[in-house]
Amino acid sequence: MAGTVDSEEDTLKLAEPLGFPVAYGMTRNDADLVGAWWDERRNHIQPSEFVVNQRGKVLMSTYSNSPIGRMDPEEALSLVRFLNTQRQKN
Repeated sequence: MAGTVDSEEDTLKLAEPLGFPVAYGMTRNDADLVGAWWDERRNHIQPSEFVVNQRGKVLMSTYSNSPIGRMDPEEALSLVRFLNTQRQKN
């Protein structure tokens, strides 16, 4: 799932090929609810990425105000696979 401050129209164009839900029109309150960082100066939500388990526990998170340091999808998938393997051992 993803979210953006963009309009519904702009978000639909972006989300169409993604294959997962994208929320649009996010506000400061929405950012606070999901634990994301809100950029006051530019009035938008900054990239905030979470790996969440089935119980809603955050297993990993990243917060960034630039392209550097963002979660890599392949690395996140590797983490999920590793955690699933560890869970099955216990």
